[in-house]
Amino acid sequence: MSWRKSGAQIAGIKLMTDNGHDGHNDHHISLAELAERLTLAKGTVSAVLNNSPHAASIPQHTKDRIWAAARQYNYRPNYFARSLRNKKTYTIGVLVEEIGDPYGSEIISGIDYALSERRYFYLTVSHRHTSELLQQYCDILCMRGVEGIITIDTILTNIPDLPTIAVAGHRQLPGVTNIVLDHVKAADMILKHLFELGHREIAVIRGQEFSADSEERFRTICAAAEQLNVPIRPELTIQLVENDFSSVPGYRATKELLSRNVPFTALLAYNDRSCFGAVRAIREAGFSVPDDISVVGFDDIRENTYHVPALTTIRQPLRRMGEMAAETLVARIQGWQNYPDTIAVAPEFIVRDSTAKAKKRTTVSRAATAPKIRQ
Repeated sequence: MSWRKSGAQIAGIKLMTDNGHDGHNDHHISLAELAERLTLAKGTVSAVLNNSPHAASIPQHTKDRIWAAARQYNYRPNYFARSLRNKKTYTIGVLVEEIGDPYGSEIISGIDYALSERRYFYLTVSHRHTSELLQQYCDILCMRGVEGIITIDTILTNIPDLPTIAVAGHRQLPGVTNIVLDHVKAADMILKHLFELGHREIAVIRGQEFSADSEERFRTICAAAEQLNVPIRPELTIQLVENDFSSVPGYRATKELLSRNVPFTALLAYNDRSCFGAVRAIREAGFSVPDDISVVGFDDIRENTYHVPALTTIRQPLRRMGEMAAETLVARIQGWQNYPDTIAVAPEFIVRDSTAKAKKRTTVSRAATAPKIRQ
């Protein structure tokens, strides 16, 4: 093979092309060709490009030369060959309830970061809490050769025969590592905050039955309230039912609570999205947040920064939870035998503008005198 000089220089090496365009070659060269041009051993070049443990002993200036030449010569790693050689696909599957909702998006962002650092791919599917789709997608991912599964807000029924990490998983299942928020601590933070502000009549919007956190979150809230002798009354409790991750379910649930004419001075919503709808329903009824009714959310999604009033909420480190899921899964794929059943993550309580001291209110709506809010 003959190469003509391009006259370009990168990191001390002379770049050669077969088309005379300063190394901008549309042809994707092989690893062996790249090593030949660099006059380095193929194993050395491979170690650097794959960030293998052996790369730690290679001088930095040599690494710089290799990366510069890989970019210049348009080198693309042959992942198919890599998979055949190692009998691995370097691919995992991610099962999420809906692509695009703020909760799942933050977690996937963390998964993406951690996997890219480890040179793994991932395939994402959205089952929308449909059991048939969930099973079908699990089967498809397995047929595609994924080496492990990460689920997000998904209640598993049939366990994949693969290493599995469940973000917001609360069931102890063989082969599954759950990454969960410490809901006991979160509930204690919320209830103590409201108690100290004088709230004794607290309404609760529960999560949908199909949401993995729903049962645990409500159970811990009731337990924390009981410790403070603040009962969670059935008439001040309502459950979201729609398979809708917008603010609409929270809006409808709050309107139903208000229609019962049972006074409450604080509302604890399942998540921040339902809080947004709850605040609108409270205002439409002629009440103010937080002067008449305090509102507390859960998750601390990005939109909270722009919501009025800014929400008091429990912050889940969602991006970090995604990173932990990916890190744990790769470690298990690579042979980690003594993996934990559960990894608990500490919550953070963020106090903002949607909570204030309690004051008594009547059950009579002031909607007739309140400013109208356009639908």
